[in-house]
Amino acid sequence: MRPLSGGCWRTAIPLTWITASSPSRDCSAASPAPGSLEAELISGRSTSTGPQRKPGLGCQAIRSRGAPRAQDHQRAENVLFTVLEHVHARDPRFLVDYSHDLEAFQFTLRSSEDPLDMEVPLWVDAEALLIEELGVPETGDGPASCRLGVPREVPGLERWMTDDVFSASEDSTTCCGHIVPGKVLHVLKDLLVAAIVHCKHHSLITPGSLNAASLREEGLCLSLLVSSGWRMIRFNIVPVVRRKHRVPALEGAQLMPCFPEGSLKRIISQEVPLVPASAQHWRVSTDYLLTRLLGALGSLQGHRLDSLSILDRVNHESWRDGGQGPGLTFGHLKMVLLWASVLFPAPEDWAELQGATYRLLVVLLCCLATKNLPHFLYPERNLLQDSGLDLNALYQRVERFASQPEAFLRIHVTHLGRSPPPRIGNGIKALLQLPASDPTYWATAYFDVLLDKFQVFNIQDKDRISAMQSIFRKTKALGGDES
Repeated sequence: MRPLSGGCWRTAIPLTWITASSPSRDCSAASPAPGSLEAELISGRSTSTGPQRKPGLGCQAIRSRGAPRAQDHQRAENVLFTVLEHVHARDPRFLVDYSHDLEAFQFTLRSSEDPLDMEVPLWVDAEALLIEELGVPETGDGPASCRLGVPREVPGLERWMTDDVFSASEDSTTCCGHIVPGKVLHVLKDLLVAAIVHCKHHSLITPGSLNAASLREEGLCLSLLVSSGWRMIRFNIVPVVRRKHRVPALEGAQLMPCFPEGSLKRIISQEVPLVPASAQHWRVSTDYLLTRLLGALGSLQGHRLDSLSILDRVNHESWRDGGQGPGLTFGHLKMVLLWASVLFPAPEDWAELQGATYRLLVVLLCCLATKNLPHFLYPERNLLQDSGLDLNALYQRVERFASQPEAFLRIHVTHLGRSPPPRIGNGIKALLQLPASDPTYWATAYFDVLLDKFQVFNIQDKDRISAMQSIFRKTKALGGDES
Protein backbone atom coordinates (compact mmCIF):
# COMPACT_ATOMS: atom_id res chain seq x y z
CA MET A 1 0.00 0.00 0.00
CA ARG A 2 1.43 3.36 -1.03
CA PRO A 3 0.51 6.72 0.53
CA LEU A 4 -2.82 7.94 -0.75
CA SER A 5 -2.35 10.25 -3.71
CA GLY A 6 -5.28 12.42 -2.69
CA GLY A 7 -3.52 13.75 0.40
CA CYS A 8 -4.78 13.78 3.96
CA TRP A 9 -8.39 14.36 4.96
CA ARG A 10 -9.30 17.72 6.39
CA THR A 11 -12.46 19.03 7.97
CA ALA A 12 -14.57 21.17 5.68
CA ILE A 13 -17.94 22.85 5.47
CA PRO A 14 -20.40 20.48 7.20
CA LEU A 15 -23.17 18.92 5.14
CA THR A 16 -25.68 20.31 7.59
CA TRP A 17 -25.16 23.36 5.37
CA ILE A 18 -23.46 25.25 8.23
CA THR A 19 -21.63 28.20 6.67
CA ALA A 20 -18.79 30.31 7.99
CA SER A 21 -21.34 32.91 9.06
CA SER A 22 -23.45 30.45 11.02
CA PRO A 23 -23.79 30.96 14.77
CA SER A 24 -21.58 28.72 16.90
CA ARG A 25 -23.13 25.45 18.06
CA ASP A 26 -22.58 23.80 21.39
CA CYS A 27 -20.42 20.73 20.75
CA SER A 28 -20.72 19.52 24.31
CA ALA A 29 -24.02 17.83 23.56
CA ALA A 30 -24.12 14.11 22.96
CA SER A 31 -22.01 13.45 19.88
CA PRO A 32 -22.74 10.84 17.23
CA ALA A 33 -20.47 7.86 16.84
CA PRO A 34 -17.38 8.51 14.71
CA GLY A 35 -17.82 7.01 11.25
CA SER A 36 -21.61 7.20 11.32
CA LEU A 37 -23.48 9.12 8.65
CA GLU A 38 -24.63 11.51 11.36
CA ALA A 39 -21.04 12.25 12.33
CA GLU A 40 -19.95 12.70 8.75
CA LEU A 41 -22.74 15.12 7.92
CA ILE A 42 -21.91 17.27 10.92
CA SER A 43 -18.15 17.28 10.47
CA GLY A 44 -17.74 17.34 6.69
CA ARG A 45 -14.39 16.83 5.04
CA SER A 46 -12.33 17.92 2.07
CA THR A 47 -9.87 15.99 -0.05
CA SER A 48 -8.14 19.00 -1.56
CA THR A 49 -4.43 19.28 -0.86
CA GLY A 50 -4.24 23.00 -1.58
CA PRO A 51 -5.21 25.93 0.68
CA GLN A 52 -8.60 25.39 2.26
CA ARG A 53 -11.53 27.69 2.84
CA LYS A 54 -12.19 28.22 6.50
CA PRO A 55 -14.51 25.41 7.66
CA GLY A 56 -17.95 26.23 8.93
CA LEU A 57 -18.54 26.33 12.66
CA GLY A 58 -19.77 23.10 14.21
CA CYS A 59 -18.48 19.82 15.57
CA GLN A 60 -15.30 19.78 13.47
CA ALA A 61 -13.38 17.44 15.79
CA ILE A 62 -15.27 14.36 14.63
CA ARG A 63 -12.91 12.40 12.43
CA SER A 64 -13.87 11.30 8.96
CA ARG A 65 -14.08 7.71 7.79
CA GLY A 66 -11.21 8.20 5.36
CA ALA A 67 -8.35 6.85 7.46
CA PRO A 68 -10.18 3.75 8.79
CA ARG A 69 -11.35 2.82 5.30
CA ALA A 70 -7.83 3.26 3.95
CA GLN A 71 -6.60 0.87 6.64
CA ASP A 72 -9.34 -1.62 5.71
CA HIS A 73 -8.25 -1.47 2.10
CA GLN A 74 -4.60 -1.91 3.01
CA ARG A 75 -5.24 -4.97 5.19
CA ALA A 76 -7.30 -6.66 2.48
CA GLU A 77 -4.82 -5.64 -0.21
CA ASN A 78 -1.93 -7.14 1.77
CA VAL A 79 -3.71 -10.51 1.91
CA LEU A 80 -4.21 -10.36 -1.84
CA PHE A 81 -0.59 -9.34 -2.46
CA THR A 82 0.59 -12.38 -0.49
CA VAL A 83 -1.42 -14.66 -2.78
CA LEU A 84 -0.35 -12.85 -5.96
CA GLU A 85 3.30 -13.05 -4.96
CA HIS A 86 2.98 -16.83 -4.91
CA VAL A 87 1.17 -16.71 -8.26
CA HIS A 88 4.20 -14.88 -9.64
CA ALA A 89 6.59 -17.37 -8.03
CA ARG A 90 4.77 -20.22 -9.78
CA ASP A 91 4.51 -18.46 -13.14
CA PRO A 92 6.69 -15.34 -13.69
CA ARG A 93 4.50 -14.31 -16.63
CA PHE A 94 2.07 -12.83 -14.08
CA LEU A 95 3.41 -9.80 -12.21
CA VAL A 96 2.38 -8.13 -8.95
CA ASP A 97 1.53 -4.43 -9.17
CA TYR A 98 1.81 -2.70 -5.80
CA SER A 99 0.87 0.78 -7.06
CA HIS A 100 -2.86 1.08 -6.43
CA ASP A 101 -2.85 4.54 -4.84
CA LEU A 102 -5.80 5.95 -6.77
CA GLU A 103 -7.86 2.80 -6.29
CA ALA A 104 -7.24 2.96 -2.53
CA PHE A 105 -8.07 6.65 -2.49
CA GLN A 106 -11.29 5.96 -4.39
CA PHE A 107 -12.20 3.28 -1.85
CA THR A 108 -12.00 5.85 0.97
CA LEU A 109 -14.65 7.92 -0.79
CA ARG A 110 -17.12 5.06 -0.98
CA SER A 111 -19.74 3.67 1.31
CA SER A 112 -21.03 1.16 -1.23
CA GLU A 113 -19.55 -2.32 -1.43
CA ASP A 114 -19.07 -2.57 -5.19
CA PRO A 115 -16.15 -4.81 -6.26
CA LEU A 116 -12.67 -3.32 -6.64
CA ASP A 117 -10.44 -4.14 -9.59
CA MET A 118 -6.99 -5.61 -8.93
CA GLU A 119 -4.92 -5.59 -12.11
CA VAL A 120 -2.40 -8.37 -12.73
CA PRO A 121 0.02 -7.14 -15.43
CA LEU A 122 1.40 -9.67 -17.89
CA TRP A 123 5.20 -9.80 -18.23
CA VAL A 124 5.41 -9.12 -21.94
CA ASP A 125 7.03 -6.60 -24.26
CA ALA A 126 3.68 -5.04 -25.07
CA GLU A 127 5.10 -2.59 -27.61
CA ALA A 128 6.31 -5.55 -29.68
CA LEU A 129 2.81 -7.02 -29.92
CA LEU A 130 0.63 -6.32 -32.93
CA ILE A 131 -2.68 -4.59 -32.19
CA GLU A 132 -5.34 -5.84 -34.60
CA GLU A 133 -8.30 -3.49 -34.23
CA LEU A 134 -11.68 -5.07 -34.93
CA GLY A 135 -13.35 -1.72 -35.45
CA VAL A 136 -15.49 0.49 -33.26
CA PRO A 137 -18.80 -1.10 -32.21
CA GLU A 138 -21.62 -0.20 -34.60
CA THR A 139 -23.44 1.63 -31.84
CA GLY A 140 -20.32 3.62 -30.96
CA ASP A 141 -21.03 2.88 -27.32
CA GLY A 142 -17.64 1.61 -26.21
CA PRO A 143 -13.97 1.14 -27.02
CA ALA A 144 -12.99 -0.95 -30.00
CA SER A 145 -12.07 -4.57 -29.37
CA CYS A 146 -8.75 -5.88 -30.61
CA ARG A 147 -6.59 -8.97 -30.80
CA LEU A 148 -3.01 -9.10 -29.52
CA GLY A 149 -0.86 -10.64 -32.19
CA VAL A 150 2.58 -12.13 -31.63
CA PRO A 151 4.83 -11.09 -34.55
CA ARG A 152 7.00 -13.62 -36.32
CA GLU A 153 10.69 -13.90 -35.43
CA VAL A 154 10.66 -11.36 -32.59
CA PRO A 155 12.80 -12.55 -29.66
CA GLY A 156 11.54 -12.43 -26.07
CA LEU A 157 7.94 -13.42 -26.76
CA GLU A 158 8.45 -17.19 -26.63
CA ARG A 159 6.86 -17.49 -23.18
CA TRP A 160 3.59 -16.25 -24.71
CA MET A 161 3.62 -18.77 -27.55
CA THR A 162 2.77 -21.81 -25.43
CA ASP A 163 -0.52 -23.61 -25.92
CA ASP A 164 -1.92 -22.57 -22.54
CA VAL A 165 -2.18 -18.87 -23.53
CA PHE A 166 -1.64 -18.82 -27.30
CA SER A 167 -3.62 -19.62 -30.44
CA ALA A 168 -1.53 -20.19 -33.58
CA SER A 169 -2.45 -18.57 -36.89
CA GLU A 170 -1.26 -19.62 -40.33
CA ASP A 171 -3.07 -17.02 -42.45
CA SER A 172 -0.88 -14.01 -41.65
CA THR A 173 2.55 -13.08 -42.95
CA THR A 174 3.35 -10.82 -39.98
CA CYS A 175 1.64 -12.60 -37.07
CA CYS A 176 2.16 -16.19 -35.96
CA GLY A 177 -0.79 -16.20 -33.57
CA HIS A 178 -2.55 -14.37 -30.74
CA ILE A 179 -2.51 -14.15 -26.95
CA VAL A 180 -5.99 -15.34 -26.00
CA PRO A 181 -7.58 -13.65 -22.94
CA GLY A 182 -9.85 -16.63 -22.20
CA LYS A 183 -6.82 -18.92 -21.95
CA VAL A 184 -4.93 -16.35 -19.85
CA LEU A 185 -7.85 -16.19 -17.41
CA HIS A 186 -7.95 -19.98 -17.15
CA VAL A 187 -4.22 -20.17 -16.34
CA LEU A 188 -4.51 -17.34 -13.81
CA LYS A 189 -7.47 -19.04 -12.11
CA ASP A 190 -5.52 -22.29 -11.66
CA LEU A 191 -2.55 -20.33 -10.31
CA LEU A 192 -4.75 -18.47 -7.83
CA VAL A 193 -6.25 -21.70 -6.52
CA ALA A 194 -2.80 -23.26 -6.08
CA ALA A 195 -1.41 -20.12 -4.43
CA ILE A 196 -4.34 -19.87 -2.00
CA VAL A 197 -3.93 -23.52 -0.99
CA HIS A 198 -0.20 -22.98 -0.48
CA CYS A 199 -0.70 -19.81 1.59
CA LYS A 200 -3.31 -21.43 3.81
CA HIS A 201 -1.24 -24.59 4.28
CA HIS A 202 1.80 -22.58 5.35
CA SER A 203 -0.25 -20.14 7.48
CA LEU A 204 0.77 -17.19 5.30
CA ILE A 205 -2.80 -15.92 5.44
CA THR A 206 -5.09 -16.27 8.43
CA PRO A 207 -8.11 -18.62 8.36
CA GLY A 208 -11.19 -16.89 6.99
CA SER A 209 -9.22 -14.05 5.42
CA LEU A 210 -10.06 -15.11 1.86
CA ASN A 211 -13.08 -16.71 0.20
CA ALA A 212 -12.46 -18.17 -3.26
CA ALA A 213 -15.90 -19.70 -3.85
CA SER A 214 -16.70 -17.26 -6.66
CA LEU A 215 -13.68 -18.46 -8.66
CA ARG A 216 -16.00 -21.17 -9.96
CA GLU A 217 -17.94 -18.54 -11.89
CA GLU A 218 -17.06 -17.92 -15.53
CA GLY A 219 -16.44 -14.35 -16.57
CA LEU A 220 -13.94 -11.76 -17.75
CA CYS A 221 -12.41 -11.40 -14.30
CA LEU A 222 -11.71 -13.60 -11.28
CA SER A 223 -13.56 -12.64 -8.12
CA LEU A 224 -12.26 -13.07 -4.56
CA LEU A 225 -13.69 -12.00 -1.20
CA VAL A 226 -10.90 -10.74 1.05
CA SER A 227 -11.16 -9.83 4.73
CA SER A 228 -9.98 -6.47 6.01
CA GLY A 229 -10.32 -7.63 9.60
CA TRP A 230 -14.00 -6.92 10.15
CA ARG A 231 -15.43 -6.47 6.64
CA MET A 232 -15.13 -8.51 3.45
CA ILE A 233 -14.06 -6.63 0.32
CA ARG A 234 -14.63 -8.13 -3.12
CA PHE A 235 -11.78 -7.83 -5.59
CA ASN A 236 -12.04 -8.58 -9.29
CA ILE A 237 -8.68 -9.94 -10.45
CA VAL A 238 -8.09 -8.77 -14.02
CA PRO A 239 -5.13 -9.73 -16.26
CA VAL A 240 -3.94 -6.67 -18.17
CA VAL A 241 -1.49 -5.84 -20.94
CA ARG A 242 -0.14 -2.32 -20.51
CA ARG A 243 1.05 -0.41 -23.53
CA LYS A 244 0.81 2.93 -25.28
CA HIS A 245 -2.56 3.07 -26.95
CA ARG A 246 -4.60 5.87 -28.50
CA VAL A 247 -7.78 6.82 -26.69
CA PRO A 248 -9.65 9.03 -29.19
CA ALA A 249 -12.49 9.65 -26.74
CA LEU A 250 -10.05 11.20 -24.28
CA GLU A 251 -8.03 13.05 -26.90
CA GLY A 252 -11.19 14.84 -27.96
CA ALA A 253 -11.69 16.08 -24.40
CA GLN A 254 -8.41 17.98 -24.12
CA LEU A 255 -10.09 21.38 -24.22
CA MET A 256 -12.34 20.63 -21.26
CA PRO A 257 -11.65 23.47 -18.79
CA CYS A 258 -12.85 21.47 -15.79
CA PHE A 259 -9.65 19.41 -15.55
CA PRO A 260 -6.33 20.77 -14.26
CA GLU A 261 -4.04 22.06 -16.97
CA GLY A 262 -1.95 19.26 -18.44
CA SER A 263 -3.76 16.46 -16.59
CA LEU A 264 -5.45 14.99 -19.68
CA LYS A 265 -2.18 15.13 -21.60
CA ARG A 266 -0.46 13.20 -18.80
CA ILE A 267 -3.21 10.57 -18.72
CA ILE A 268 -3.05 10.15 -22.50
CA SER A 269 0.75 9.86 -22.44
CA GLN A 270 0.73 7.00 -19.92
CA GLU A 271 0.40 3.32 -20.68
CA VAL A 272 -3.19 2.12 -20.83
CA PRO A 273 -4.27 -1.34 -19.65
CA LEU A 274 -5.90 -3.65 -22.16
CA VAL A 275 -8.35 -5.98 -20.40
CA PRO A 276 -10.38 -8.98 -21.61
CA ALA A 277 -13.39 -7.92 -23.69
CA SER A 278 -14.39 -11.50 -24.51
CA ALA A 279 -12.79 -14.92 -24.55
CA GLN A 280 -10.91 -13.92 -27.73
CA HIS A 281 -10.59 -10.14 -27.66
CA TRP A 282 -9.11 -7.30 -25.58
CA ARG A 283 -10.18 -3.69 -25.11
CA VAL A 284 -8.96 -0.51 -23.42
CA SER A 285 -10.01 -0.34 -19.75
CA THR A 286 -12.41 2.58 -19.41
CA ASP A 287 -12.52 2.09 -15.61
CA TYR A 288 -8.80 2.83 -15.48
CA LEU A 289 -9.25 6.05 -17.46
CA LEU A 290 -12.23 7.20 -15.38
CA THR A 291 -10.34 6.60 -12.14
CA ARG A 292 -7.46 8.74 -13.45
CA LEU A 293 -9.91 11.49 -14.40
CA LEU A 294 -11.40 11.33 -10.92
CA GLY A 295 -7.91 11.66 -9.46
CA ALA A 296 -7.32 14.74 -11.61
CA LEU A 297 -10.50 16.35 -10.28
CA GLY A 298 -9.36 15.52 -6.76
CA SER A 299 -6.33 17.77 -7.17
CA LEU A 300 -8.56 20.83 -7.57
CA GLN A 301 -9.83 23.01 -4.75
CA GLY A 302 -13.49 22.66 -3.93
CA HIS A 303 -15.94 19.97 -2.92
CA ARG A 304 -16.20 17.75 -5.99
CA LEU A 305 -15.07 14.57 -4.25
CA ASP A 306 -16.82 15.50 -1.00
CA SER A 307 -20.15 15.73 -2.83
CA LEU A 308 -19.50 12.38 -4.53
CA SER A 309 -18.72 10.76 -1.19
CA ILE A 310 -21.86 12.19 0.38
CA LEU A 311 -24.19 11.03 -2.38
CA ASP A 312 -22.64 7.57 -2.35
CA ARG A 313 -23.31 7.40 1.40
CA VAL A 314 -26.93 8.51 0.97
CA ASN A 315 -27.32 6.12 -1.96
CA HIS A 316 -25.99 3.20 0.08
CA GLU A 317 -27.91 3.88 3.28
CA SER A 318 -31.17 5.35 1.96
CA TRP A 319 -31.74 4.72 -1.74
CA ARG A 320 -30.38 1.15 -1.54
CA ASP A 321 -31.60 0.40 2.00
CA GLY A 322 -28.18 -0.15 3.48
CA GLY A 323 -26.90 -1.95 0.42
CA GLN A 324 -29.62 -4.60 0.63
CA GLY A 325 -31.47 -3.55 -2.51
CA PRO A 326 -30.57 -2.89 -6.14
CA GLY A 327 -29.72 0.62 -7.19
CA LEU A 328 -27.05 2.98 -8.36
CA THR A 329 -23.41 2.00 -8.07
CA PHE A 330 -20.41 4.13 -7.18
CA GLY A 331 -19.54 3.93 -10.88
CA HIS A 332 -22.86 5.58 -11.79
CA LEU A 333 -22.26 8.40 -9.33
CA LYS A 334 -18.67 8.83 -10.48
CA MET A 335 -19.98 9.31 -14.01
CA VAL A 336 -22.44 11.92 -12.71
CA LEU A 337 -19.57 13.83 -11.08
CA LEU A 338 -17.52 13.82 -14.28
CA TRP A 339 -20.45 15.24 -16.25
CA ALA A 340 -21.22 17.78 -13.52
CA SER A 341 -17.59 18.94 -13.57
CA VAL A 342 -17.88 19.64 -17.31
CA LEU A 343 -21.27 21.31 -17.03
CA PHE A 344 -20.20 23.43 -14.05
CA PRO A 345 -16.56 24.34 -14.79
CA ALA A 346 -16.21 27.46 -12.62
CA PRO A 347 -14.37 27.19 -9.26
CA GLU A 348 -17.27 28.96 -7.53
CA ASP A 349 -19.56 26.11 -8.57
CA TRP A 350 -17.68 23.90 -6.10
CA ALA A 351 -16.74 26.38 -3.38
CA GLU A 352 -19.60 25.49 -1.01
CA LEU A 353 -20.50 21.94 -0.08
CA GLN A 354 -24.26 22.37 -0.37
CA GLY A 355 -24.03 23.89 -3.84
CA ALA A 356 -21.51 21.27 -4.97
CA THR A 357 -23.78 18.44 -3.88
CA TYR A 358 -26.76 19.93 -5.70
CA ARG A 359 -24.71 20.16 -8.88
CA LEU A 360 -24.43 16.39 -8.81
CA LEU A 361 -28.08 16.04 -7.84
CA VAL A 362 -29.48 18.03 -10.77
CA VAL A 363 -27.42 16.00 -13.24
CA LEU A 364 -28.49 12.74 -11.57
CA LEU A 365 -32.16 13.74 -11.52
CA CYS A 366 -32.04 14.67 -15.20
CA CYS A 367 -30.46 11.31 -16.06
CA LEU A 368 -33.09 9.42 -14.09
CA ALA A 369 -35.96 11.46 -15.53
CA THR A 370 -34.75 10.87 -19.10
CA LYS A 371 -33.64 7.30 -18.28
CA ASN A 372 -30.26 8.04 -19.82
CA LEU A 373 -26.88 8.35 -18.10
CA PRO A 374 -24.32 8.80 -20.89
CA HIS A 375 -20.89 7.23 -20.49
CA PHE A 376 -18.40 10.06 -20.07
CA LEU A 377 -16.01 8.76 -22.75
CA TYR A 378 -18.64 7.14 -24.99
CA PRO A 379 -21.79 9.30 -24.70
CA GLU A 380 -23.73 7.03 -27.05
CA ARG A 381 -23.64 4.37 -24.36
CA ASN A 382 -26.49 4.65 -21.85
CA LEU A 383 -25.41 3.23 -18.49
CA LEU A 384 -29.02 2.96 -17.31
CA GLN A 385 -30.17 0.91 -20.28
CA ASP A 386 -30.73 -2.75 -19.45
CA SER A 387 -29.68 -2.02 -15.86
CA GLY A 388 -32.70 -3.85 -14.45
CA LEU A 389 -33.38 -0.92 -12.11
CA ASP A 390 -36.80 0.57 -11.39
CA LEU A 391 -35.81 4.02 -12.60
CA ASN A 392 -39.17 5.61 -11.76
CA ALA A 393 -38.97 4.50 -8.13
CA LEU A 394 -35.32 5.51 -7.96
CA TYR A 395 -36.14 8.94 -9.37
CA GLN A 396 -38.78 9.44 -6.66
CA ARG A 397 -36.26 8.63 -3.94
CA VAL A 398 -33.63 10.99 -5.30
CA GLU A 399 -36.16 13.77 -5.86
CA ARG A 400 -37.44 13.47 -2.29
CA PHE A 401 -33.90 13.77 -0.99
CA ALA A 402 -33.15 16.75 -3.25
CA SER A 403 -36.41 18.44 -2.21
CA GLN A 404 -35.78 18.17 1.50
CA PRO A 405 -32.46 16.55 2.45
CA GLU A 406 -32.98 17.41 6.12
CA ALA A 407 -35.72 14.77 6.29
CA PHE A 408 -33.27 12.07 5.18
CA LEU A 409 -30.12 13.06 7.06
CA ARG A 410 -29.62 12.02 10.67
CA ILE A 411 -28.68 15.51 11.74
CA HIS A 412 -27.75 15.95 15.38
CA VAL A 413 -30.57 17.41 17.45
CA THR A 414 -28.50 20.50 18.33
CA HIS A 415 -28.34 21.37 14.62
CA LEU A 416 -32.07 21.17 13.94
CA GLY A 417 -34.15 24.28 13.87
CA ARG A 418 -37.50 24.56 12.17
CA SER A 419 -37.71 22.14 9.29
CA PRO A 420 -37.22 24.12 6.05
CA PRO A 421 -39.81 23.82 3.29
CA PRO A 422 -39.24 21.56 0.29
CA ARG A 423 -36.93 23.24 -2.21
CA ILE A 424 -38.91 22.41 -5.36
CA GLY A 425 -42.45 22.20 -6.64
CA ASN A 426 -44.31 19.43 -8.40
CA GLY A 427 -43.47 20.41 -12.00
CA ILE A 428 -39.76 19.76 -11.86
CA LYS A 429 -39.88 16.37 -13.60
CA ALA A 430 -41.25 17.84 -16.84
CA LEU A 431 -38.37 20.31 -16.86
CA LEU A 432 -35.87 17.54 -16.17
CA GLN A 433 -37.11 15.54 -19.16
CA LEU A 434 -36.36 18.23 -21.75
CA PRO A 435 -32.93 16.84 -22.81
CA ALA A 436 -34.64 13.62 -23.91
CA SER A 437 -36.45 15.47 -26.73
CA ASP A 438 -33.76 18.10 -27.40
CA PRO A 439 -30.12 17.15 -26.64
CA THR A 440 -29.06 20.81 -26.88
CA TYR A 441 -30.45 21.24 -23.38
CA TRP A 442 -27.51 19.16 -22.10
CA ALA A 443 -25.58 22.38 -21.43
CA THR A 444 -24.57 24.62 -18.55
CA ALA A 445 -27.37 27.16 -19.02
CA TYR A 446 -30.09 24.50 -18.75
CA PHE A 447 -28.58 22.98 -15.62
CA ASP A 448 -28.20 26.47 -14.16
CA VAL A 449 -31.98 26.78 -14.50
CA LEU A 450 -32.31 23.59 -12.45
CA LEU A 451 -29.94 24.96 -9.82
CA ASP A 452 -32.07 28.09 -9.64
CA LYS A 453 -35.14 25.90 -9.07
CA PHE A 454 -33.36 24.45 -6.04
CA GLN A 455 -32.31 27.94 -4.91
CA VAL A 456 -28.60 27.07 -5.07
CA PHE A 457 -27.51 28.89 -8.26
CA ASN A 458 -25.37 31.52 -6.47
CA ILE A 459 -23.30 32.47 -9.54
CA GLN A 460 -22.34 36.11 -10.17
CA ASP A 461 -21.03 35.74 -13.74
CA LYS A 462 -23.21 38.00 -15.92
CA ASP A 463 -22.85 35.87 -19.05
CA ARG A 464 -23.98 32.72 -17.22
CA ILE A 465 -26.88 34.57 -15.63
CA SER A 466 -27.97 35.88 -19.03
CA ALA A 467 -27.70 32.42 -20.64
CA MET A 468 -29.63 30.86 -17.76
CA GLN A 469 -32.41 33.46 -18.03
CA SER A 470 -32.64 32.87 -21.79
CA ILE A 471 -33.11 29.13 -21.29
CA PHE A 472 -35.61 29.80 -18.49
CA ARG A 473 -37.74 31.93 -20.81
CA LYS A 474 -37.56 29.22 -23.47
CA THR A 475 -38.65 26.48 -21.04
CA LYS A 476 -41.46 28.66 -19.73
CA ALA A 477 -42.71 29.21 -23.27
CA LEU A 478 -42.64 25.45 -23.80
CA GLY A 479 -44.65 24.90 -20.64
CA GLY A 480 -41.68 23.46 -18.76
CA ASP A 481 -42.21 25.78 -15.80
CA GLU A 482 -44.71 24.78 -13.21
CA SER A 483 -45.71 28.29 -12.27
